[in-house]
Amino acid sequence: MNAYCPSCGAPVMPRSRFCPSCGRPLPDPPPLPPPSPPRGNGDPPVEGVLPSGKRLRVSGDSLDLRELINVVESGVRWWQRSLSSGDAVTRQQAATAIDELSQILRSLSQQLAQGRETIRITKRLPALRHFDLPCPLCGGGNRAGARFCQRCGALLAAAPRYGAEQVQSRALRFTVAARTDTGRVRKNNQDAVYTGEIDLPGGRRALLCLVADGMGGAAAGEYASRLATEVSRAHLERESADHPPPTDEAWQALLREAARAANRRVYDDSRADTSRRGMGTTLTIALIAGDRLHIASVGDSRAYLLNNGGVTADGAPAAQLTSDHSLVARLVDIGQLTPEQARVHPQRNILYRSIGTDPSVDVDTRSEQLEPGDVILLCSDGLVNHVGDDELMQIALGEASLDRAAARLVSLANERGGRDNISVVIVRIEHAL
Repeated sequence: MNAYCPSCGAPVMPRSRFCPSCGRPLPDPPPLPPPSPPRGNGDPPVEGVLPSGKRLRVSGDSLDLRELINVVESGVRWWQRSLSSGDAVTRQQAATAIDELSQILRSLSQQLAQGRETIRITKRLPALRHFDLPCPLCGGGNRAGARFCQRCGALLAAAPRYGAEQVQSRALRFTVAARTDTGRVRKNNQDAVYTGEIDLPGGRRALLCLVADGMGGAAAGEYASRLATEVSRAHLERESADHPPPTDEAWQALLREAARAANRRVYDDSRADTSRRGMGTTLTIALIAGDRLHIASVGDSRAYLLNNGGVTADGAPAAQLTSDHSLVARLVDIGQLTPEQARVHPQRNILYRSIGTDPSVDVDTRSEQLEPGDVILLCSDGLVNHVGDDELMQIALGEASLDRAAARLVSLANERGGRDNISVVIVRIEHAL
């Protein structure tokens, strides 16, 4: 029988923690019975990192075939470890995964034998809006050819393009909400989130947000995610306090340094303590300085940019800013899987790049212009494995309260199984008063 929210009367699932309509906490449900041993489709999602030595780069609209083959081969080796499991379901899952990867490997190898060196990408992150003309009065961005500013109505004169050496900066106001949850299946929360401000010279401040999703036995994943957020935060606070980067490229270099400092620390700690050997974590950093957003990411924790007025070149209201460093994501890129298939694929949690599993790591970075009305959303895969992009957008943009939006997103993921830890950070950008 359906339950109902005592605050707004909306129907809720019997074991919901928060109302999906108003976001208010619900009375505690009776405790769940002890979980039965996982079987078949009830298994928690497989998590892990492929063996070291893999590199995968995107060049133009293609992937290097040899690099992709190396990653697929690493996936086969990863699954081979599960063939010796004492659980028959695990062995069968591994055998099925190896068969699927072997078919893909055969196809890629045949293309390489035919003389092809690259394979075409069929799916890429969308092209974002681009503003050529900054308003001389309010600093708002406007597209090429505009006569009047879309924000304040001021007449626009010919103005230089935004670039590395000239970054326009406006005073914007930020509202932030963050939430992390263990979920319905995991025994502990290996996610870590952080939101806070860092000091810049001249009394200025920058907003820093981080999400990390740890991996490793016992409490190792929890330790790795917490350590990565602490090290990267401390690095950014220390290095930007006296001499903040003057350009987008300099900010991106600083974020890469912070992520690599976290990587070295997690890797060193995993080698020093046998109980933490092989631990790792994803790490996604969002830093807002002035009206510029700077992103760094490793792994599959995501960052999105949302705005009802459009954030892409074709006016779409949502865009993913980060690429998942997972084998499944690259199979989507080359058309072997659809995005819908990838969301429920048993190999979706296997990464080829993470913090702390190798001595060095490649870090993706980017910078974007922010506009009033923008919403930035960071999250771990425990959210996006249950909640689609359209739902993320509708809830994050539709709720007046960001705290309520975050609560609804976590509640929705839990209602649909909560098979992993769930973390979300939401930032709303507004005009400064």
